[in-house]
Amino acid sequence: MNLASQSGEAGAGQLLFANFNQDNTSLAVGSKSGYKFFSLSSVDKLEQIYECTDTEDVCIVERLFSSSLVAIVSLKAPRKLKVCHFKKGTEICNYSYSNTILAVKLNRQRLIVCLEESLYIHNIRDMKVLHTIRETPPNPAGLCALSINNDNCYLAYPGSASIGEVQVFDTINLRAANMIPAHDSPLAALAFDASGSKLATASEKGTVIRVFSIPEGQKLFEFRRGVKRCVSICSLAFSMDSMFLSASSNTETVHIFKLETVKEKPPEEPTTWTGYFGKVLMASTSYLPSQVTEMFNQGRAFATVRLPFCGHKNICSLTTIQKIPRLLVGASDGYLYMYNLDPQEGGECALMRQHRLPCEMPSWKNPREQREVEYPQSIRLDGSMETTSEIVDSASHDCPLVTQTYGTAAAKGAYLPSSPTRLGKGQDANLEAYTDDLGAVGGACLEDEASALRLDEDSEHPPMILRTD
Repeated sequence: MNLASQSGEAGAGQLLFANFNQDNTSLAVGSKSGYKFFSLSSVDKLEQIYECTDTEDVCIVERLFSSSLVAIVSLKAPRKLKVCHFKKGTEICNYSYSNTILAVKLNRQRLIVCLEESLYIHNIRDMKVLHTIRETPPNPAGLCALSINNDNCYLAYPGSASIGEVQVFDTINLRAANMIPAHDSPLAALAFDASGSKLATASEKGTVIRVFSIPEGQKLFEFRRGVKRCVSICSLAFSMDSMFLSASSNTETVHIFKLETVKEKPPEEPTTWTGYFGKVLMASTSYLPSQVTEMFNQGRAFATVRLPFCGHKNICSLTTIQKIPRLLVGASDGYLYMYNLDPQEGGECALMRQHRLPCEMPSWKNPREQREVEYPQSIRLDGSMETTSEIVDSASHDCPLVTQTYGTAAAKGAYLPSSPTRLGKGQDANLEAYTDDLGAVGGACLEDEASALRLDEDSEHPPMILRTD
């Protein structure tokens, strides 16, 4: 959820960005003051596990699972991507691009940088640019999705600015995999499931959600969100077991659909007038317009959530916390809402907690004062800053990010691109130049900092392999 272009929403609360990591175990929040990570292991409290105040106006902050790798973009340098080791508080490398970075996506194989009319595919193990997809249809929202599965490592992005075409790209073999004609209207949301074998889509009209098989592009499910009004879809999210799909919008309702195939029963002869009328009605659908017939066959919501607001941009996550399925909603009003989901009965989900997302980072005089602070209209935050062994050690909180310039990186023996650089048309000479071949410059990977970085979410193994020649 990037609010950088919506200053009216973000102004009061300082919130510029919020997103869940790939397995929904932590929440990243970017603000005018820096960025923070929160653990999602408990409903009763939102435990802060890291904060950084050295980088201001953070409009994108993406963490790789539960590792220490984080990608950062600031409004002060919107064309520059920094990749950092947040546990050590150091920068690994940085890249500059020809235009504003609109989105960044990560998995254990690839890092994707989305500009308005191009996409850059990096090898996450050495941050080398492997491929550039140029001249994509205008994509001012930076809409794209990257599968988190290593075997089905696909990228999805809009194939048209006027209709809902989805381009599916194989980021391992670096070739186009399929083009899916998903909707008549332009795309508004995309999401892969955890296996990378399903892709959910929604259009700007927002009434129908479709799920396709990947890479075949076969339509598996079609759900109707509503018929009375068109809405703006904010977020699509699968549960980790791919059994449920949530769809949030600018309305007060979040719909949760169950991905199950209903087994067809053999037809029975009706014994009542009501049964006979129903049989005639279903038989008549073959003579009705296709739009009406589709409505009879579309699935409806298995469960719903009634949010206490309307009109705020938001992002959703379906996860399991303390062995109970939950729907989490992070909203531009500055709150994280937690709901219980009944996987058997569905229905309306109950609100369990709402937590204030603290975006301002005050200077505490002592730890005791920090513990006594209570945010208005929210659950009290645990300010003790006690760390967990699975995420960060105690020394990491006080260790700021260290910005490494190209000159410093070169002095340490880091890799710098050897290809010639040029300034783009109309580009300020003070901005970093970008390479003529792939469109990005940088990759100042520091061997000392990379040696401690691991990519697995539990043990952070194996290490990144970085070029230093």
